[in-house]
Amino acid sequence: MIRPRPMRILHVMTAFPRSSGDVIAPWLVALLKRFQAAGHEVEVFTSAYRGGGGSSYDGIPVHRFRYFAKRWEDLTHDEATPDRMRRSLLYRVLPLFYVIGGMWAIRRLTRRRQYDIIHVHWPVPHILFGWVGRRTTRPRAKLVSTWYGVELRWVQSGLPWLRGFVKWALRTSDAVVAISSYTAREIARFAQVPVRVIPYTLGFADDARPPQVTRGTRQEFRIVFVGRLVERKGVTHLIEAVRRLPVELRPHLTVIGEGPERQALEAQVQVAGLERRVAILGRIPDESLREAYAGSDVMVLPSILDSRGDTEGLGVVLLEAMSYGIPVVASDIGGITDIIESGKSGLLVPPADPERLAQALERIARDPALARRLGEAGEQRVRQAFGWPEIMAKWQECYGSLVQTRTGTASAAERAAMPPRERVR
Repeated sequence: MIRPRPMRILHVMTAFPRSSGDVIAPWLVALLKRFQAAGHEVEVFTSAYRGGGGSSYDGIPVHRFRYFAKRWEDLTHDEATPDRMRRSLLYRVLPLFYVIGGMWAIRRLTRRRQYDIIHVHWPVPHILFGWVGRRTTRPRAKLVSTWYGVELRWVQSGLPWLRGFVKWALRTSDAVVAISSYTAREIARFAQVPVRVIPYTLGFADDARPPQVTRGTRQEFRIVFVGRLVERKGVTHLIEAVRRLPVELRPHLTVIGEGPERQALEAQVQVAGLERRVAILGRIPDESLREAYAGSDVMVLPSILDSRGDTEGLGVVLLEAMSYGIPVVASDIGGITDIIESGKSGLLVPPADPERLAQALERIARDPALARRLGEAGEQRVRQAFGWPEIMAKWQECYGSLVQTRTGTASAAERAAMPPRERVR
């Protein structure tokens, strides 16, 4: 019988926090910390930022690879890589150096360190790093790839020559994971492979939340949006919906986030004369964000299908808002439908439809009982379907099944070469 044992897991990703206050995938940092707490060894392989970025973050070892001269080594971290690549010819060439640098660095790493699992995030192009690492590790590690959907949509809409690469990436993975059933359906367009659906969840602990406020005692109807200000978030439609709300409701929208659309959104607010109704705050500290959630009457995620064919892979901000017991309204699109059961744990509206969005917001504003029921049901859904115990159990099963297969099929010579912690007892 194979007994459960600690695993050494290497996570491969585009970017990872460089210091405290560097907000990059907080839910992923939380996942890694929980695996550490469960007794596993967790490490990160990612790119350097202008020659550095640190060799650890919050107790997690980080291996950062170099790929260019310091001055221009900023393809990642500050903004999405595709957005950066539009800036100049240099940034369109840098991905080649990035891939070569990453493949060489992970080969050196996995030749001196053994891993049970190599877990690749955003597999276009990082599956190449995982493939090299798996071939170099002895005995061979198992390769897990997590697909967020955006890479699949980029290939379908603008990079068709990469379809063969995506098919190979899916078939070479020992386990394929999608963050939503929507993304799983997108994977099926490329290859028929077994797919696990494991969503991400909250990036902060429950006990970090401030006490909830008593609702229905304020004069304003407070609406909040949280997210990157890009086309696919559909914030322009939310601003238009707020313009259409009756004045007597005293609606006020707070937009929290940064991105390339900010200037256009600020202009839209000014042209519509909504300066007193809409505040665009940009990025704010975590504590202020929690206060904004707790002090709102409704959270809205008005996502759309953008001009590149991209949309919401899941919508973690919905989970964050629902954990506070506030009602949520979102577009009926992408992975959002995995989170919200319309009419039960929130309201879904057609994407890019300000009129229907305004109607949903007015319905919540005028019906406190409905708002309370949606908020309570949403909070319960987050705890039951997207809580950390549920997510951790799914990852433990995924990793555990692969490690058992790996250990069970190792040759006698491989087992003899394993450190004591790696042997089957």
